[in-house]
Amino acid sequence: MASTATARVFSLGAAMGRAAAASCAASSSSSSSLKANPFCTLAPQQPSAPLDMKSYLWKRYNEAKKVTKDLVPSIMSNLLNPDAIFSNNEMSLSDVEIYGFDYDYTLVFYSKHLHTLIFNAARDLLVNEHRYPAEIRKYDYDPNFAIRGLHYDVHRALLMKIDAFHYIQLGTVYRGLNVVPDDEVIAMYDGSHVPLEQMSDFYGKSSQGNTMKQFMDIFSLPEMTLLSCVNEYFLKNNIDYEPVHLYKDVKDSIRDVHIKGIMYSAIEADIEKYICYAEQTRAVLAKLAEHGKKMFLITNSPSSFVPFRKVNERGVLLWDKIHELQKGQIYKQGNLYEFLKLTGWRGSKVLYFGDHIYSDLADLTLKHGWRTGAIIPELRTEIKIMNTERYIQTMTWLQTLTGLLEHMQVHKDPDSQLILQEWKKERKEMRELTRNFFNSQFGSLFRTDQNPTYFLRRLSRFADVYMASLSCLLNYDHDYTFYPRRTPLQHELPTWSDQLCTGNNLVPQMLVR
Repeated sequence: MASTATARVFSLGAAMGRAAAASCAASSSSSSSLKANPFCTLAPQQPSAPLDMKSYLWKRYNEAKKVTKDLVPSIMSNLLNPDAIFSNNEMSLSDVEIYGFDYDYTLVFYSKHLHTLIFNAARDLLVNEHRYPAEIRKYDYDPNFAIRGLHYDVHRALLMKIDAFHYIQLGTVYRGLNVVPDDEVIAMYDGSHVPLEQMSDFYGKSSQGNTMKQFMDIFSLPEMTLLSCVNEYFLKNNIDYEPVHLYKDVKDSIRDVHIKGIMYSAIEADIEKYICYAEQTRAVLAKLAEHGKKMFLITNSPSSFVPFRKVNERGVLLWDKIHELQKGQIYKQGNLYEFLKLTGWRGSKVLYFGDHIYSDLADLTLKHGWRTGAIIPELRTEIKIMNTERYIQTMTWLQTLTGLLEHMQVHKDPDSQLILQEWKKERKEMRELTRNFFNSQFGSLFRTDQNPTYFLRRLSRFADVYMASLSCLLNYDHDYTFYPRRTPLQHELPTWSDQLCTGNNLVPQMLVR
């Protein structure tokens, strides 16, 4: 249990602050009053220039690099816990009486074979029903191409990663299977910012004039890959086509794989191949039942205005009027408002888990006050990458180098500017390397080069807590309270970074259970 087995996690940002602090201390002992600290937000002051600026700057560089290298073992002894639950909003499980669950990628996980099945089935529907060239069958599903949370420009047929401020991450814009040069992207969008009216709507869709579609659920990975493959075929063969029609045809084909039963028939025919059994999920449900918690499973329904109908043991829909939802019974059709009317389950006593930030969580938290938990399977993989020595070395030095650039930019002489350009080039190369740690095309699900992704922005807004899987609940007591870490705002940083600038290693630490 979390109460007896606490996993201590060292804040990487704070650790990098320690490197900066040592660098500051070294700088303060020199003739310069400038403090090369990436966390020091004091207004930089123009130092009295040393006689040999080259020697001065490279000395600061080498000192910072040595401190960073010496710090890595300390960080390696305090790694992130991949099975932790992370909190965006304070929430006590003692207040939760009712637990609700989505089905796909929440209670049940699928093997890698399912995405290949969806891709192949939708590709065949494009050929057989939409009369696309049979040659597109030569494209196979690549599970390493796309990540969740990407945006697709429907009119330009471009797949890209956008940050929380609507800026495109250059180097992550793909036309077909090939990256679009940065200068071409900047020319198309008059910069790298996507105006609000062009962004996807509130639920990530391209509707009512919005030209961007955001792909948020795990099932969308085959759809993004299929779009890119067909785009690639048309481009390679110089075929003139309308991107909007292609988007709609691929969208319809993916939809038909689901609603025509192609996917479900294949799963039923070979359950062992497609479904990953999760014994720990059963343990979670048993634990909740042991503590007297009510539970329900509810998934998306197209029946917006149809009341619930009871299903008997043979799967037949009954005509009885439903006055209450009975324990152990299965109901079909219905909608969320009907569910709330029949159960009276409103407010923070309900905690609902799902993997789709929009369709599973957004309305529940915004309109009905339910507490929400996002299941993000990719989280476990990314944390394991973040715990590697190579990643920690790279990120620690990247942040320290950024701090050096920020505070040494006041030196305007030609020699200093040449050195700063070298550092900027190194920083650019390191940022590209950092992206490749996760996904070669698009990088991390949660970050662009310097900002949170648009995906993380929505996750932070609509999920009280998030985790890799429901099994993470087994690490916590049934009455545990989740407290979000107080992340300093930019104008709050000097309250502790001023001390870092003086060389005092007062580094805040973070505990995560």
